[in-house]
Amino acid sequence: MIEILPAPAHVLSLRLSGTLTQDDLERTIDDIEARLKRFDRIGVVADVTAFEDIGLRAGLKDIAYSFGKIMEWRRFPREAVIADRQWVRAAIGFIDPLVPFVTVKSFAPEESDAALAWAGGFDPGRRD
Repeated sequence: MIEILPAPAHVLSLRLSGTLTQDDLERTIDDIEARLKRFDRIGVVADVTAFEDIGLRAGLKDIAYSFGKIMEWRRFPREAVIADRQWVRAAIGFIDPLVPFVTVKSFAPEESDAALAWAGGFDPGRRD
């Protein structure tokens, strides 16, 4: 399940839990696209502390969408991942330098406010 959490309009804040479905991904993609119509750039916060798995169709949809946006990665300058598992936080540190134009940073669960502030701490530029 993906729950969209309250955040500034130029930040998509999500809580992932259990196993993600294709419907979860479609709803999230719709939200991302709506924000990208309003802003040049958006931040993302993903709380993965309760995330367990992703269904095959959802995984394929996620990969297809992500690679479909490869020429727009500049529009996602900051992505914060809230995680309580050390291996996830270590993976973020490894992944960050590999993703061009995007800074990915991990936060502990008790740092969720800091994650939200950091992810939204840039000028998003308005489109509307």
